[in-house]
Amino acid sequence: MDDEPIIDLQSDHYFMGEALRQAARAYEAEEVPVGAVVVRAGRIIARAFNQVELLKDATAHAEMLALTQAEQVAGDWRLTDCTLYVTKEPCPMCAGAVVHTRLARVVFGLGDPKGGAAGGSLNLLQWPTLNHHCEITSGVREAECRALIRGIFAEQRAKNDRDADAPGRAE
Repeated sequence: MDDEPIIDLQSDHYFMGEALRQAARAYEAEEVPVGAVVVRAGRIIARAFNQVELLKDATAHAEMLALTQAEQVAGDWRLTDCTLYVTKEPCPMCAGAVVHTRLARVVFGLGDPKGGAAGGSLNLLQWPTLNHHCEITSGVREAECRALIRGIFAEQRAKNDRDADAPGRAE
């Protein structure tokens, strides 16, 4: 009998859909559209979206907010039996929090080769000298995650172009 956990890719698809719903809320709030959910025993115990601008807090990433909620639900800072689903690869700050909370697994949609810390530019989740390593699954519903991120940045560029072309603007 194999003691390896069974990874249900249908569940990954479903839970990433819930993270995408959170990312859509961030998009509507004109935040960078990243959403996250924390799952324990097949149930969502925390949901969050980026709120950096809303809260004027550089640490208010979806992952950080979701981890804090999950800790409250679990009644412990250790989340060893939980999985984080997030629409974009965690940054170094969020990856550090994942290691410290000892999550079992991180599932993300869109990789970040420049700033990702789950295999993109570095891999803190499996850093050899850290006291905890986390399983990583990437690319889940990647196209949908990418579309949300691209959408907000395209809108911001269009707005900046309109502002630059506005009458009375100093050259």
